[in-house]
Amino acid sequence: MRRLLLVLAVFGFALVGCGEGDQQVVVYKQGKYQGKPDGLPWNSDSPIAELRGGKWTRGDRNSWEEQIKQRQLAQHEHKRIYQ
Repeated sequence: MRRLLLVLAVFGFALVGCGEGDQQVVVYKQGKYQGKPDGLPWNSDSPIAELRGGKWTRGDRNSWEEQIKQRQLAQHEHKRIYQ
């Protein structure tokens, strides 16, 4: 009796596990972007110190561009080694 219940339970779980449920399908509207709008990079906050991000003033494009230039120079191997 136990063996029969075990076999029925395994068979039941296998049958349920192999079933396919309804899947949601995304409907796109032509010409309409439905995602999150992108903001300007200099309007965001500087990353936290643990991420080793640069510091810039939020909303100031010039300070953001300067930080990007400094980060680029720090990634240049020749300049890093021979300075």
